Amino acid sequence: MTSALPTGRAEDTIEGSTEDGTDLLVARLRAAGCVFAEEEAALLVEAATSTAHLEELVRRRVDGLPLEHVVGWAEFHGLRVAVAPGVFVPRRRTELLVEEAARLVAGPPDGAPAGTPGPGGAAGGDPVVVLDLCCGCGALGVALVRALAAPERDRRPVELHAADVEPAAVACARRNVEPLGGRVHEGDLYAALPGTLRGRVDVLLANVPYVPTDAIALMPPEARDHEPRVALDGGPDGLAVLRRVAAGAPEWLAAGGHLLVETSERQAEAAVAAFEAAGLAARVVATEEATAVVGSLRGVGARPA
Repeated sequence: MTSALPTGRAEDTIEGSTEDGTDLLVARLRAAGCVFAEEEAALLVEAATSTAHLEELVRRRVDGLPLEHVVGWAEFHGLRVAVAPGVFVPRRRTELLVEEAARLVAGPPDGAPAGTPGPGGAAGGDPVVVLDLCCGCGALGVALVRALAAPERDRRPVELHAADVEPAAVACARRNVEPLGGRVHEGDLYAALPGTLRGRVDVLLANVPYVPTDAIALMPPEARDHEPRVALDGGPDGLAVLRRVAAGAPEWLAAGGHLLVETSERQAEAAVAAFEAAGLAARVVATEEATAVVGSLRGVGARPA
């Protein structure tokens, strides 16, 4: 697993990491309701720098703080991305957006003649302009940049932008995005962006909140108590923010550009309708774990729904 974060294993210097101590640690975590207690114990030991630090990490986890907030990172698409208390933790299911975006960038639009470039011009030419909206810690944009830098993707150059309304998320995203040469903007959706991005965005990733307001109380405590409400609450039907993102996307997308948003299977039909109302050709992409809607700006290079 690749990491841009400093890591170091301190278990040889922590008394609680002996075999008996680890068993006790696992027991404490299991008693607190941690389903994957063994795996969590190993990560806490890895993150700790001393016995006292380990005890503090365990206490925070037993008190209900998300593991990712305790250790300071989350695993996403094979990467360790920095997270912090008060910042939305990226879900593994959201990797579907990265995989679909990479596929769209890597090849020509459906039905295009052989040799037609994907978004961003020919490989090695103009950069692919990527916008990670509602970015949280910036995991989606960072993961896409890493994916497009892989040799099998012809190392596509990327101009990365990310934006969020939460100051804590913006600060965290800068730790992940800026080392890759990207920029992070603070503000409400498109209002956060520089005007120079209008009509230039090839890939717009938006991990919008889509939990209906009345369902927030039913979420696990780790989410509802420790992640910002604005990153969870999608309004009465869960699609309020999605509709705003879809409505504004045509102004910012380049010709043939794509908007990718995660939603639930139950909401997919209404999400497609919102995309189409905004003038985007829309289709649903789904796996056993995740559902996404992909919208393409009608015009040159647009993919059919």
